Amino acid sequence: MPEMSPGAPLSDLDEMTAAKLWNNPCWLTYRLNYLALRYNVPLYEWVERTYGLSRPEYVVIYSLGLKDGSVARDIAISSGFPQNTLSRATQKLVGLGLIERSSDDADRRRNVLRLTKAGRTLFNESLPRFVDYEHMMLEALDETERETLSGLMAKLVMASTRWPARIETDGDQPKKQTRRVE
Repeated sequence: MPEMSPGAPLSDLDEMTAAKLWNNPCWLTYRLNYLALRYNVPLYEWVERTYGLSRPEYVVIYSLGLKDGSVARDIAISSGFPQNTLSRATQKLVGLGLIERSSDDADRRRNVLRLTKAGRTLFNESLPRFVDYEHMMLEALDETERETLSGLMAKLVMASTRWPARIETDGDQPKKQTRRVE
C-alpha cells in the first residue's frame, strides 16, 4: 500500500474507520467506498425528505435526466441495483406521474422510460444540490490535481470492463460453511 498521509487528523475518525482507510491492504476500494458513502448518504436522505423518493426511485429519475428514453435494464446495469428493485421504483414513479413508459418501436417486449414534465422539473431542481456537493468535495484539490484524478478515475473505469463480474469459488466447488463459535 502506498504511504499516505491523511489530510485530517486521525483523531477526527473513529478507530475502525481510520484502520480501514489508512492501514488496509485494500486501501483504494475502501477509500472510494468511504467517499461514495459521504456523498450518497446525505444527498439521498435530502432527496427522501424533500421529494419523498427512495434512493432507487431517484436513481431512475437521475438516470433519465442524463439519458432520457432508456430502458430499466440499462439503468439497473449502470447503477448496481437489481432489476426487480428498479421495476418497483419505476412502477411508483409512473404512478406519481414523474416518468412514462412506452413500448420500444424496435422491440415491443422492451419498455422505454422517459421523464414527464414533472419528472424533468424534479431532476432540474435537484441536480444543483448534487453538483454543489461534488464541488465541495473537490475543493481539497487544486485544478491540476482534479484533472489528474479525473484522468486516473477514467482509466480505472475503462479497465473495469475487463474485470470479472463474478468471483468463482476454488475449483468451482462451493466452499464449506464455517461453523459459528459461541
